[in-house]
Amino acid sequence: MTLQHSPLDDRHRLLGAKLVPFGGWEMPIQYPSGTLAEHHACRRAAAAFDVSHLGTVRVTGSDALGRLQSTLTADLGKIGPGRTQYTHLLDPDDASVLDDIIVWWVGEDRFDVMPNASNTERVRAAVGGKDVTSSRAVIAVQGPEARERLATVAPEATAVGRRRVAEVAVCGHACVVAGTGYTGEDGVELAVPADAAGEVWDAVLGAGVTPAGLGARDTLRLEAGLPLHGHELGPGITPLQAGLGWVVAWGKGGFQGQDALAAERERGITRRLRGLVVEGRRPPRADCVVLDGDRPVGVVTSGNFAPSLGQGIALAFLPPDTEEGARLAVDIRGTAAPATVVPTPFYHPPDR
Repeated sequence: MTLQHSPLDDRHRLLGAKLVPFGGWEMPIQYPSGTLAEHHACRRAAAAFDVSHLGTVRVTGSDALGRLQSTLTADLGKIGPGRTQYTHLLDPDDASVLDDIIVWWVGEDRFDVMPNASNTERVRAAVGGKDVTSSRAVIAVQGPEARERLATVAPEATAVGRRRVAEVAVCGHACVVAGTGYTGEDGVELAVPADAAGEVWDAVLGAGVTPAGLGARDTLRLEAGLPLHGHELGPGITPLQAGLGWVVAWGKGGFQGQDALAAERERGITRRLRGLVVEGRRPPRADCVVLDGDRPVGVVTSGNFAPSLGQGIALAFLPPDTEEGARLAVDIRGTAAPATVVPTPFYHPPDR
């Protein structure tokens, strides 16, 4: 399989990044500073992530809103142009999540639908849009000082509020900027023309923003309790099982997978995604078995050492009646590590 490369690939190599295959792309997992330092840079100051592997499917025309409304779970009619919305594309047969998506409603009849990398063609076919992924890079600038530092090189971009989207100039280039991210911190994501990506990346780093790889992005999103497709979402996993029923607008009219999801709602779910805090520093990993005494009761979908908390955390599917505070254990390489069921997110940024 031929891997795709970000418009920023040369920049990553110059910075000494470790590049790995991810969703059909070769992307930086970390830079020489290491994942831990990059994680803390995002939590304490500002970090920049190349997320150009995410897709952009552009849906335009007078029927664009109607097509998205009849396909995706959320009700875009409740937001309007200039805003963003998290939503799901469901399998029509069993209501499992084919992809979780952010929709950027850029203009009256223009939507930039942002699927996960490996699902771009599936989403394009479902919504009838045009894949424009190769025309841009996407740079996520995240952290408590992200807007302050970015303001020195792109003041218009920092004015785009949370869950909003606008076309603005960044370093003199026409870009689309959204107040979105995947770290649990404030920040923006910049969709930059591919031929201007290097210039914008250099300017962002020159403003004192630390380059960070997908390794730190994963530990950050896990601390924030955010799902990852292929782990907390995917084949056989519905929004109701994942605790994301709020993304389903039951009253907006029919959407793909609605009947199957309604049937599950009627009969009740058999498992529910929950958070676990594990005693000690040993990281639980995906597929570790969760135990109630000696009895297996669930399985970890994502787990790792949480740098901001100093201990292991995990997301896991457990029986739906499992209560917060329940004392369980995670089998980590043959050792039953004590664990407690907790609400997510695991990490809450301090009141700054």
